[in-house]
Amino acid sequence: MAYIQAKKHPTGARSAIASALLLALPAVALADNTTPASAQQSGKLQQVTVTADAIEAEFIAEKASSPKQTQKLVDTPQTIVVVKKELFKQQAATTLSDTLRNTPGITMLMGENGNTATGDSIFMRGFDTQGNIYVDGIRDLGSISRDVFNTDQVEIAKGPAGVDNGRSTSSGYVNMGSKVAGLEDFISGSAVVGSGSHKRVTADINQSLNIENAAIRVNLLRQDSGVPNRDLVENNSTGIATSLAFGLNSKTRTTLNLLHMQQDNIQDGGLPTAGLAGFYSSSYVAAFPQNNGPAITPVDRSNFYGSKSDFDHVLANMLTLRVEHDFSDNVTLTNTSRYGVSTQDYELTGVNALAFPAATKNDPATWTVARSRQGKDQKNQILINQSNLTAKFTLAGVQHTLASGVEFSYESQLNYTKAMPTGTTQVAANLYNPSTSDLFAPLVLTGAKAEGSSDTAAIYALDTIDIAPQWQLSAGVRAEHYSTTTDNISIQGTTTPQTIPVGTKVGSHERASDNLLSYKVGVNYKPTAEGSVYLSYATSQLPPGGTSFQLSNSATNQNNPALEPQKGTNLELGTKWNLLNQKLFATAALFESVNKNELVRDDVNTYLPVGEKTVKGAEFGLVGMPLDNLELSAGLALLDPKITRGSLYSASPTQGAVIQWTPKTTFTLWANYKLEKLSFGGGARYMDSVARSNSTNINPATASVVTVPDYWVMDAMASYELNPTVTVQLNLYNLLDEEYIGSLNNGGSRYHQGTPRSAKLGVNVSF
Repeated sequence: MAYIQAKKHPTGARSAIASALLLALPAVALADNTTPASAQQSGKLQQVTVTADAIEAEFIAEKASSPKQTQKLVDTPQTIVVVKKELFKQQAATTLSDTLRNTPGITMLMGENGNTATGDSIFMRGFDTQGNIYVDGIRDLGSISRDVFNTDQVEIAKGPAGVDNGRSTSSGYVNMGSKVAGLEDFISGSAVVGSGSHKRVTADINQSLNIENAAIRVNLLRQDSGVPNRDLVENNSTGIATSLAFGLNSKTRTTLNLLHMQQDNIQDGGLPTAGLAGFYSSSYVAAFPQNNGPAITPVDRSNFYGSKSDFDHVLANMLTLRVEHDFSDNVTLTNTSRYGVSTQDYELTGVNALAFPAATKNDPATWTVARSRQGKDQKNQILINQSNLTAKFTLAGVQHTLASGVEFSYESQLNYTKAMPTGTTQVAANLYNPSTSDLFAPLVLTGAKAEGSSDTAAIYALDTIDIAPQWQLSAGVRAEHYSTTTDNISIQGTTTPQTIPVGTKVGSHERASDNLLSYKVGVNYKPTAEGSVYLSYATSQLPPGGTSFQLSNSATNQNNPALEPQKGTNLELGTKWNLLNQKLFATAALFESVNKNELVRDDVNTYLPVGEKTVKGAEFGLVGMPLDNLELSAGLALLDPKITRGSLYSASPTQGAVIQWTPKTTFTLWANYKLEKLSFGGGARYMDSVARSNSTNINPATASVVTVPDYWVMDAMASYELNPTVTVQLNLYNLLDEEYIGSLNNGGSRYHQGTPRSAKLGVNVSF
């Protein structure tokens, strides 16, 4: 009798059994052919032990999902971090922002002093990146929080990507790769409860159809959740994503994807920074000139300063049709069409300056904080068609891999202004004991609106050339024509002289069109098949109104159509290696990113497009299995962010300043050790201190929270396989209960707290 010892394969019991059976066949044959005569005569068979292949490294991705990225990650001359669903499933991550914690060099924004940002407000490598978020290679619009229930992997490409995506900032982009239908039948799902009244259920069902080579996949989401240690704040979501595929494993493949997402939230307007390290209040100084008043202590972090009637309604629908045809083994044409529309309607309450009533100023229980009512009524639309031709061919004895295509798109944004009625103010809140039963000023549509759109037509080509056995040359170029139109209505206010009556609707029209050219080049040296050393240079351009579709005739506005596009460049020297028989992927890169043509003010009140920001740095990554059953994902970024040419305006100079919201050091680590049925995981994140202002003369003695302090956060996870179908998972967050600022507004008056110590307990099923 032959005994077979097989390690469980991560794709499930069926694949493990199949692998064991396949391994058993040669084992039995070996036993039949090599059994000693003495054993045959005794009627006993010699014991044969067969060990299955080691578990695959679940965190490693071989390549990016875009057909424009023709090479494996190890051969791509650019820093690209891929966060797979297996990793953020272990972390019980639910949003795009959660998954981005697995790559260094990213911070989150809270918004301008008068407004609170919502959604995925991402700052990467020194530049605002929230306009560079993509789904399956197509720009995703709207300032909403994106859920990952239908996401297979998140790809973070760092550095200018004008060739890949057209108009964009210097930082790079984030792409969410969606789950699609396949021929393997499976059902999986999860039910999770946690701190903050968190309740979340998901399901992922894939079924092959009776039609040849066809399948359907459905992903479902329902979440009813509060936020740990936050009163009244809610994050409630309902989602359905379907993928219908025909012609799988054939020359012509057609996939139709539909995504419907609805969110009904109560947004967090933030907490006052009162009492935090570095806090300053001019009102306090005025009330207590000798600084002899009671100490300002931090507020309770669970306090909610808004109204029970605050809301955030998000509705997003997206229909995508993709057709792929293989003309041969080496030539594939992919055509993708998408129509998407998202709406966001919200009202929230933010906090601002403190007040100290003269008669009771010595009693902190009477101190108040001003509140502002904010609203948005916004609609975004996109209609796009992309055609991409990938071809491998030999020309003059040299191997080429070419990705080329054309793209036509229409994108629009319509925003109706919501504000408090003229002459009304929101009653202040008690600083330490805010009441949600106060009389809240209503928000009304003022009649003002901002409407903008952009049409784009582009053509591109990216070629990778094997110029020698160990050398590759890559080059890409994209030419596009854009036309941006803005039609706004504003409401006339009080001016001197008053030439137009107050309250009059005033229309404006702005238009800009131009041609953009972006390119990138790279040289790749491969000492072995599993390693590379590369040098690359890439560019991007962001024209006025490129992300907001809002043009302005103001000389002080970066979106003035008379200005040249902002231009980004990135020079990068790096190396990538597949190690330990492709179980460990290591990367390292040195880079210099530059963004030019930013608008700056000189000392005679003139605005000129001569600003320049430079980010020099190094980034390191390690993902995979350094030891059997131990899987990890780690990243370290070291940045030197400087405004190399800034404003000389004496009131707020920026020349030579550190770029705001950009930490010099960030580190992220997640590791998981698997036993037979039990898994232990944990992680650590470090975020260096960041400056909230670009000004070089901001004075910590007279400005509030000039610097956001650095912090460490530790998380942990444990899971146990009850049987091949059911696994129980426990996640613990912020084990040391570190109190830290997750995001801060530009004025330093309010902040969002980082995740406090909290937990999630879930049941995962798969069969």
